[in-house]
Amino acid sequence: MRPQEVLQVFKHQTKIVNALTRLIQVGLGYIQIGQRLSTLSGGERQRLKLAAELERSGGIYVFDEPTSGLHMADVDRLIELFTLLADQGKTVIIVEHNLEMIANADHVIEIGPGAGKHGGKIIYQGSPLGMLTSATSVAGPFLEEQMSGKHELLRA
Repeated sequence: MRPQEVLQVFKHQTKIVNALTRLIQVGLGYIQIGQRLSTLSGGERQRLKLAAELERSGGIYVFDEPTSGLHMADVDRLIELFTLLADQGKTVIIVEHNLEMIANADHVIEIGPGAGKHGGKIIYQGSPLGMLTSATSVAGPFLEEQMSGKHELLRA
């Protein structure tokens, strides 16, 4: 059975409902209850851990390129999840190249200007909106192109 189906059976059991709801929130509504952990992908296991963390208070979470390999719909779900964590008072640090994720950040630290020995310096720090006019940001022009007139969606 999937979480949504199990919810109907245990709809009056608050702890079970909360746990299943968290699974659905992190995008794991399709897994089978009782499914072996060894059959889950690395990303699915990360989201399973994240579902458990949603009930805890406080905390600092670091994610390294969490959008890697995800469909855009899943990226949107992940952004909602990170926003929920932040709204719960948790600190979320994300190392990411995905422009959609960057556009939704509260604060951006861009490191560059190049890769390897040509990088490693802070070239921009501030809001996603500020990246668009920064003379030092390498990602700013790409973010500008991605947002193409939707600047009101960027965090100031």
